[in-house]
Amino acid sequence: MEEEEIIIKKYSAEYKDEIIDLILDIQQNEFQIPIKKEDQPDLNDIPNFYQALHGNFWMAICNNRVVGTISLRDIGNKQGALRKMFVKAAYRGSSYNIGKLLLLNLIHWAREHYIQEIYLGTTEKFLAAHRFYEKNGFVQIAKADLPDAFPIMKVDSRFYRLYIKE
Repeated sequence: MEEEEIIIKKYSAEYKDEIIDLILDIQQNEFQIPIKKEDQPDLNDIPNFYQALHGNFWMAICNNRVVGTISLRDIGNKQGALRKMFVKAAYRGSSYNIGKLLLLNLIHWAREHYIQEIYLGTTEKFLAAHRFYEKNGFVQIAKADLPDAFPIMKVDSRFYRLYIKE
């Protein structure tokens, strides 16, 4: 079997529908979260929602298909919100390392753009995600410790912070 090359690239509109399909499939079918496309207007306007100021949105591409996503929303005060981190089930784990590649890309970007703290919200259901974030330096925090500008989603119930080292 030939090696599958994973490419991390910035959002491109040609992949918009594929990104939406990937995220909705994981949310609805894998984790039974009752969320629809209409509940996530950010997905219809990725350039203005995520690629503004010092934010960005990345995709993991394998064989010209989107297999993962991650974004950083600039929330001001040298802080960012990690959002929309999803990896297709077949591409999770250490054999592909897509989650790690996406996260390292985001952290590198944040450091280059003087973002010093990254916050994220997730659901109690994403147990593997909790382990992943903790293994990569994120510390669980109380909702009350989030910056005022942090965009809380209604499904978010667990929150994390990562300090970016220079």
